[in-house]
Amino acid sequence: MNNSKYTKLLLILMMFMPLQAFVQESKVSLNGYVKELYMFYSPKTPIPGFDVNNLGMNILHNRLNFKWYTSKKLTTVIEMRNRLMFGNLVKDYPDYQSTVNVDNGLVNMSWITAQGTGWFVHSMFDRAYLDYSSGKWQIRAGRQRVNWGVNLVWNPNDIFNTFSYFDFDYEERPGTDAIRIQYYTGTTSSAELVYKPGRDQAHSAIAGMYKFSRWDYDFQFLGGQAGNDWVMGCGWSGDIYGAGFRGELTHFEPRNDFSIRATVASVSADYTFSNSWYIHTSFLYSSNGKTGKAGGMNVLFNPDMSAKQLSLARYSLFGQVSKPITPLLSGSFSGIVNPSDGSFYVGPAFTYSLLNNLELMLTGQLFFGDSGTEFGDIGQIAFGRLKWSF
Repeated sequence: MNNSKYTKLLLILMMFMPLQAFVQESKVSLNGYVKELYMFYSPKTPIPGFDVNNLGMNILHNRLNFKWYTSKKLTTVIEMRNRLMFGNLVKDYPDYQSTVNVDNGLVNMSWITAQGTGWFVHSMFDRAYLDYSSGKWQIRAGRQRVNWGVNLVWNPNDIFNTFSYFDFDYEERPGTDAIRIQYYTGTTSSAELVYKPGRDQAHSAIAGMYKFSRWDYDFQFLGGQAGNDWVMGCGWSGDIYGAGFRGELTHFEPRNDFSIRATVASVSADYTFSNSWYIHTSFLYSSNGKTGKAGGMNVLFNPDMSAKQLSLARYSLFGQVSKPITPLLSGSFSGIVNPSDGSFYVGPAFTYSLLNNLELMLTGQLFFGDSGTEFGDIGQIAFGRLKWSF
């Protein structure tokens, strides 16, 4: 282990050593969870070096959320995830570790703590920021989540830290190293500016957003620079006869020859019936998406997503229904269709509450279609997860 890794471990120990004294003064909160996730993957086509019928992996995942109310106006937040990964996916695919140990932030806070044959431990700080609030001003500096999206599946407005719908086990979603300044101009309106420094132009961003409410709707407008593009966009959130109605649109205009023009838009609606049935539908348009066989989506090895390319397809359709079956058991069924190439995804899920803080979930990610289509070459993945929160 090199000196930088020793330094990170020392910082963790220093952070929690005085915890007891802080807790007694009620200035600190500490919570998190421990999860065990088992994945079984049956690829549609053989992968070199794998048994096509038996590709599995276990992930033992611990999360720690630390918050210190440093003063009346200042709060310190540090959150990290530690994951032990093992199985034949890790053993037979040595490059898998490199797809996990990735940190695109200005400061590299991701590292492999320990490793062996067929297993490794990955640790990462995905939140580490100071939050200062005074009157109508709020300033946050450090690794944080800048959530500008309003939709539940596809977020063209989320230009700072895009997430994948298929990465369901990462509820907190990625963070970004940035400085965020917010000014609340009214009860339901605000203006903010976010600056994300990067190692180069392609990884830096600066953009502003203005939010306000009118006609029982929340509206937002944004503009600025994200990587190699100038961006401008808008979004809204409201309801029509009790059904949620949301939308986002972002246009990307190239700043240089390394980029191409794109427009991405999504619209969604959701409704909860009196008998607790919930339905949700969404539509995505991507001007650079393909209208033929989209091909090439990789949901297993953490694709490098961006708000500019949320799908390989020109058009995508999403649908979901869910319902509490009993007070302790709930079920959900979701799907995504690429109408241009006929490929589709199906996601059944069942969640059972064993105790107040202990949950069992069974879910699947099932992909179908012809070879060369967006979802046709992936196969089927099944998951079982046990989660204990504290």
